[in-house]
Amino acid sequence: MSADARIKEMAPSQDTTVQDKDVDATNSNSQPSAKDWVNFSQWMHCFCVVTFDLNLGQALEHVYPPEFMPSDQEVSNICYMAFPDSNSGCMGDTKFHMRLRCTSRRESLPAYNAECSPALRQDGSHYWGFVYFRQKRDANLPRGYFQKSFIIITRLPFFNLYYDILSQLAPRYFEEGTEVLRLASEQINRQWPGLRVGNTLQLPLLECSYQISIPRTSSSRKSAAEGTASSGESSPALVACPAAKVLTSVNEIELFRSLDFVMEQLYTLWELVITGEPVVVVGTSPADCSHMVQTLLALIAPLEYCAEARPYFTIHDSEFREFTQECTSKTTLPACILGVTNPFFVKLLKDWPHMLRLVDNQNMQQQQHLLMSQKHARNIASATSFSSSTEFVGRSIKASTGLNGSSNNGSGDASSSGLHSKYRPYLKKDKALIKKVLLGMKTKRPEHVQTALIRRHLLELTQSFMIPLERYMASLMPLQKDISPFKSAPNASSFKLDDFLATLETAGPQLTSPLKGDWKGLYRRFFRSPNFRGWYEARHRELQLTLQDLQLQALSEANLEHWAHDKQEVEIIDMILKLKQKLNLYGEKATQLEGINGTQQQIRAQIECMKGLLPPDLKNVVNL
Repeated sequence: MSADARIKEMAPSQDTTVQDKDVDATNSNSQPSAKDWVNFSQWMHCFCVVTFDLNLGQALEHVYPPEFMPSDQEVSNICYMAFPDSNSGCMGDTKFHMRLRCTSRRESLPAYNAECSPALRQDGSHYWGFVYFRQKRDANLPRGYFQKSFIIITRLPFFNLYYDILSQLAPRYFEEGTEVLRLASEQINRQWPGLRVGNTLQLPLLECSYQISIPRTSSSRKSAAEGTASSGESSPALVACPAAKVLTSVNEIELFRSLDFVMEQLYTLWELVITGEPVVVVGTSPADCSHMVQTLLALIAPLEYCAEARPYFTIHDSEFREFTQECTSKTTLPACILGVTNPFFVKLLKDWPHMLRLVDNQNMQQQQHLLMSQKHARNIASATSFSSSTEFVGRSIKASTGLNGSSNNGSGDASSSGLHSKYRPYLKKDKALIKKVLLGMKTKRPEHVQTALIRRHLLELTQSFMIPLERYMASLMPLQKDISPFKSAPNASSFKLDDFLATLETAGPQLTSPLKGDWKGLYRRFFRSPNFRGWYEARHRELQLTLQDLQLQALSEANLEHWAHDKQEVEIIDMILKLKQKLNLYGEKATQLEGINGTQQQIRAQIECMKGLLPPDLKNVVNL
């Protein structure tokens, strides 16, 4: 039976099953309606449980809260991506995450998204799914295996938080059943605070508690005093929950865990991601694939990755044709990063220019055990044995990949781990950083220290790359003298690539970055990418809002009474309507900005002043 036929057959059956179970639960426990889950829905959408059915394959077994049942298409995607897509031998427990498109766009939280960094924003068009897959032998089951996945569906990319929650809830669910989901959901809905930026938040969950803080974006115009006051307000909660687990970051993952075997290609990977090149990540485990894809996206932080990314992707995904149908034309390949485990993708995506093959950790362990046994058989000391085997494995990995991951063995073998690409980097890599990290591998430097070293260096590199763009963008702003309270707000000038490139000679990235190379060529490639379009559109919107704010301020400070002394009554009425329109159009945005309350009050005073210049009968006629 084809995958499409199985989807059509399983969707109504599992929906009916789930609905029947949910109706029983609703009758017995008197569940609240969807509107009563407002606080819960800020943090999560629902919990899902997927099991393996002999007749249907992967099937949805349970959803909680039942009011947030996903659509048929979403159910199909969740079910197929809840299990490994290949025979990778994932026995025991496996954790990974996925990203799937919503069938209908949900409204996000504008106030929260405006204050946090792009990497932490709530996504209105996609879900994140955090999966806990359990597979173990069970002779009592027909197939001889227990296979089930527990999934958290959310719109927030809080990887560290949700992976930890997954580790807390999933094992208890497998032991105690659905009552755990009900208790956790109701506790989240009642006791978790609303999403707030810049505050220390306490998140109690069953017998444990989490303490997190969502950092405010550097472009936010909230005052530092407010952040300090908010932090002070949360101190009583810290005393009440002394055993809370503190998460220093809700989303920053360990980069070194995925990058250790491709450190020589670190700068090539950075260029591929920042220019939106199509990259397929091939591994044997969805855990390794999803972590690597997320690591790649983090390479260009704080710049937002605006192309498509799927940490874990299967042949049954509803977007399968969208991402693979154009592979016959090299000029129309989609700008995306896919994490896959099915070997079928290696043949299907043969035209993709960049393939990153991950190290097979299971085979690595087998090689190490084999080498260890051989050394022990020769009566060599265990310490020497371990050192030699590790060194041999490291040499084999390094020998399998060339400078850019291309094969070095002369046969063109693309099955070895590493980056396989013919891409020629525009910048020369920083050998000092690579040597420092490789030395840390030899001296067994802690993983989090290696990650901090890499993250800080890449942050400085991305900032050096973006500072000239930000400086040029600021130059497109009209002069203050061009902003008149009696004319429409001027528009920002358009971005011209040639004009920008001309500024690099005196204000280019070479002023802040030690890397040498063809920076102009890299900017030209970046200019054609979705990342540039996303960045430019966001900055252009900010410029336009700033211009509107400046004109609003100019209106509030203008001597309108003097302006009106020689004006007709109809012109005064037009000015009143213009002032009201400004308040209505930018009022919601303005309330989030520092010092805007005074400006709003001044605008209202200007409106009253203009009204006072009109005769009473005219005010009544035009309803002012």
